[in-house]
Amino acid sequence: MTEAANQQDSAQVAVHAQYVRDLSFESPNAPQIFAPTQTQPQIDMGVNVQTRKLESGAYEVMLMLKLEAKMEKTTAFIVELAYGGIFGMPAMSEEHLKIFLLVEAPRLLFPFARNIAANAIRDGGFPQVLINPIDFAALYQQQQGQMNQPAAGTA
Repeated sequence: MTEAANQQDSAQVAVHAQYVRDLSFESPNAPQIFAPTQTQPQIDMGVNVQTRKLESGAYEVMLMLKLEAKMEKTTAFIVELAYGGIFGMPAMSEEHLKIFLLVEAPRLLFPFARNIAANAIRDGGFPQVLINPIDFAALYQQQQGQMNQPAAGTA
């Protein structure tokens, strides 16, 4: 192997920073929502990932989570979190970079974001919520599949 190939193989991704850009918790129907009930809350979760290039070789990845819990038709709580990371990236193909930024980087950020959201819910007076892991690879493949489908009515 040449020295250049050796250096390229040993180049690693660096996580320069992780941070909360925005965190919002609201319980619009407190204190009535805390009345004893047998109803289990229905929790809906939305996930989004945004990326942008910073200076040479660095990228920001923003993982956005939104959890909304309802008991029957009454909102119990809403949590919105934008959790970011700055990643230093070695030289790689555009396709590998895209996959890293939209699959691997959010996978690295998710456990921290999940913990922050769970703590906000607990601190808001609600029982512990366990957020299941997210398959970012499947989300990426789903997004790619939607982008490759022709628009309705076109040949």
